[in-house]
Amino acid sequence: MKKALTSFLLLITFSANANVTIIDNVSGYTSTDSGIQSFSSIAFDDAGRIVGTNVDVEAFDGATVIDGQGRVVLPGLTDAHAHVSSLGILQVSLDLFGVDSLEEAVARIAAFAENNKGSGWVKGRGWNQVLWESNEFPTAADIDAVVADRPVWLRRVDGHAGWANSKAMELAGIDKDTPDPVGGKIIRDDNGNATGVLIDKAMYMVEEQVPEITKAELRVAYGKAIALVNSLGITGVHDAGISKTDAEVLIAMADDGELNLRFYGMVSGSGENLDAIGKPLVAYGNDRLDIRSVKLYQDGALGSRGAAMLEPYSDDPENYGLPFWTQDELDAKVAKANGLGFQVGVHAIGDKGNQMVLNSFDKVQEGKPSELRNRVEHSQIVTLDDIPRFAELGVIASMQPVHATSDMNMAEDRVGPERIKGAYAWRKFLEAGVVVASGSDFPVELANPFHGLYAAVSRQDRGGMPEGGWYAEESLTRAEALHSFTLAAAYAALQEDRLGSLETGKWADFIVIDRDFFEVDVYEIDDIEVIETWIGGQKVYTREAAE
Repeated sequence: MKKALTSFLLLITFSANANVTIIDNVSGYTSTDSGIQSFSSIAFDDAGRIVGTNVDVEAFDGATVIDGQGRVVLPGLTDAHAHVSSLGILQVSLDLFGVDSLEEAVARIAAFAENNKGSGWVKGRGWNQVLWESNEFPTAADIDAVVADRPVWLRRVDGHAGWANSKAMELAGIDKDTPDPVGGKIIRDDNGNATGVLIDKAMYMVEEQVPEITKAELRVAYGKAIALVNSLGITGVHDAGISKTDAEVLIAMADDGELNLRFYGMVSGSGENLDAIGKPLVAYGNDRLDIRSVKLYQDGALGSRGAAMLEPYSDDPENYGLPFWTQDELDAKVAKANGLGFQVGVHAIGDKGNQMVLNSFDKVQEGKPSELRNRVEHSQIVTLDDIPRFAELGVIASMQPVHATSDMNMAEDRVGPERIKGAYAWRKFLEAGVVVASGSDFPVELANPFHGLYAAVSRQDRGGMPEGGWYAEESLTRAEALHSFTLAAAYAALQEDRLGSLETGKWADFIVIDRDFFEVDVYEIDDIEVIETWIGGQKVYTREAAE
């Protein structure tokens, strides 16, 4: 205790003698371990660390004082589950998000191919057959009608299914006799022919044929995505699946001062990528880059019925979904990553997928919490008996509020009225003592974190439906929602000692917004706009400059 106090006093002494900037006259809020605290000023030194809040301006002789003009200040928001490079790549590929008919999707494919004649493969993402009147998977023939001479590969909105044309399937060697891979499925017609839609691990057959993105292209993609999320008030992202190449590009960007983000990298898989990276990287590049987690997949998605279920799908009685690994295989992967000092975050959507992940954590952690704070990514459909196990094992529930309002049009059809009680069950998790960290899963969903804050509080879509909220008893308070995007997210990344709240000694990562998150009507939360974004005491975005 004496050592900690001495360190604290040294920090204060250094900060008081350093060049200090004070933003005064603000309406500030920060989540802390003891709840929401408000402040009217925030001071930080030239190293980018917070000196204090509610400071006496006159006590800092020579400080730079900025008039906050009464604006609202919040901690920088962290998206605890997203895919940064995918967001950047989407800026230069075919965007099918929100397309509401097969006909419109095909028209966009044709237009994109016409406008990008020299680019070889036509690649894109975002289609969602649930939004279409037919509610049926598309086919290769649909694409062939407009693009037959070039391979086309389009990932579904959730990334767990892909839509190929005949040329792409030919290059991948997919025909009537091609068997389904373990953990994947080739959708077939009544005659057994591949239709063009591939589920989960079957996607790899096409993706192995797609030319790899270069490091230069990847660096551009990261730059585009980071600039976009900065404009939305995001100062930190937990990227759920990076490769060795991603890591090399991110390290180079950090070295060159181009990483305007607290980037928490989760290494994709426990095989080649993990072996290549070898050991965790912590607080690299002036604390802009951590690579200390591993991302695994245990099942698919609910929309494509690939999520692994204990009982069959209510709307597909022969289908239990697709576990990616046996229990022994998953146990071995978790043990390997944890043994190397990496946290593990496992994608689990279905109740069987979640249960198998919890069983692995239980075994590897010997029935008790781990200092690595293993995570379940999505924690979407969970049995009521399994929810308390998260708390017992100290497992983080990494959840995405907008998934609930995006999925509510089909979720209960998939799982029925009983299983839905443990679905998107944020309130039940919190009441069980589980740490819930929130994100968006962008680009599966839009990256704007205020959409997630709105969904967490309202349990409604952006049109205000359904009235009163979908299973509104699972909604969060505004304080809980903000906590899940700030201090809880920092805790989920083992960063709560330096990020997640605007407290003395932590990094000065904060945003200035155009209205009061705690005071506006609930229906205005998703309309909040960011005026400024600061990381480490440096302004990285201003709306004025963007306009």
